[in-house]
Parts: sequence; C-alpha cells; structure tokens
Amino acid sequence: MNNKKFLMVFCVVLFNIPSKAMHHENLLVSPDLENAINAEIRLESSQRDKFRNPKDTLSFFKISPTQTVVELAPGGGWYTEILAPYLKDRGKLIAAHYNPNQGDYYKRSRDNFDAKLASSDIYEKVGVVHLLESYGEEGTADLVLTFRNLHNWIGREDIDNVLRSSYAVLKSGGLFGVVDHRAKPETSLEDMRKSGYMTEAYAIELIEKAGFKFVSSSEVNANPKDTKDHERGVWTLPPSLRLGDQDRDRYLEIGESDRFTLLFQKP
Repeated sequence: MNNKKFLMVFCVVLFNIPSKAMHHENLLVSPDLENAINAEIRLESSQRDKFRNPKDTLSFFKISPTQTVVELAPGGGWYTEILAPYLKDRGKLIAAHYNPNQGDYYKRSRDNFDAKLASSDIYEKVGVVHLLESYGEEGTADLVLTFRNLHNWIGREDIDNVLRSSYAVLKSGGLFGVVDHRAKPETSLEDMRKSGYMTEAYAIELIEKAGFKFVSSSEVNANPKDTKDHERGVWTLPPSLRLGDQDRDRYLEIGESDRFTLLFQKP
C-alpha cells in the first residue's frame, strides 16, 4: 500500500471511532461538575447559581472527583448538594459542621443538616465532624472549602481553631478555598463584624498567618451592584432580606453580595 492510500485508510478508521471511546480517558480524569450541578436534587437550590457560580468557583479551586474534600460549616448544605454526588464514587466528602451541644442555634442548624443527609442515599458516604475539632487524620485531605463563613469567626478564637484544623488535615500542597462577602478597603474590624463584610486584605492576612501561602484570587463571585452600605449589613440582601418588604425590589435587583474568591496552599 502506498503512502497516499495508507493515509486515506487511517483517516477513515480514525473518524469512524465513536467519540465517546476517543475521549474515554479524558472523561475519567476530568471533573464532571455539570452532572452534579444540574442534578434533580438541586432544582430549588439552583435558583441561586447565578449569584454563586458553583461551576466556575469549584473549577477555580481545582476540585477533582477523586479528592478528599472538607467543607467547613456547610450550613443547610447548599454546596453539599453538589459536592456529595460529585465525590461519592471516587472521592470523599467530610462536612465539618457545628457541634449541636454548643447551643440552640447550632443544634437547629446541625439538626437540619443531619435531616438533609438522611433524606437521600446521595449523602450516604458523607462524613460529619465537629467544626472546632479535628477534621481527620493529619495530611489526608486534598482540599478544604468554606463559603461565606469566615466573617462569622473573625474576632473570636473560632478562627484560630478552624484554620489550625484546616491546615493540619491538608496534605502538603493541598489547597484551601474561601469565598466571603467583600468589604470596602480599610473597613474596621468592628464594622466587619457588624456588617458581615470583611476586607480581602484581612482575610489573606489571617489565612497566611495560619501558615498558608496565597495562590490567587478570582472575580467570579464579584457583584459591582453591591454598595455594601446597607442598614442590616450583608443580611439586607437576598437570600436573608432582613428588612422584609422594605425596599425589597431594590435589594432583589442588587442580588447577593459582592464576594472575594481566594485560593491558598499548604506548603
């Protein structure tokens, strides 16, 4: 067979290989966030996707389906609904939630989360630990994530416990991803605690102090409509809407808060 005929035969064979077979290896190693994000279990939660950008956010945090991931203070489990099915088959999800013995608020929050985990076998492999304690054997996690929580811990010893436990559970080279409400530069610590917004610089300072190395930031969760001067702080905006019907349409138009998205690494 001459070279021209060989090339023609090769091309015919190549282009008749089913595309699924050609990309089989890529499918195995590529994160399949689309399926997890578009799952039926998220029909209600997905209404907030336009504000929280889960696909781009988790991609920025370099998540993969074979990782061991710790989610800090998952609240009602908005992100857990994505992480649990995504990691179920080949990875591991650990939810570091509040100890219900800390008080009534924490008990209600934890009870609601536990009820969610019991509602579907999608969550059957999710491990649950207490937020202010160990998250597992040292050096075993690939990624620690927290969404809109850091502001709750500033000015309290909780922040030291959380960052210390996060650092300990991560492997060397493991990543720490943070999303939180972004305050205007130079906002005082008192105003941060009162408003629920914190400065990006202060977040970086706290996390680097715990031993992490800052890697990069993303504007995927930025919202330039947010003026950050609301009567009831960040809770004025959706989904909280603390002012009820007062200026409701205005706050719905703004949407959820302006947020920084930061990635750190354990050396």
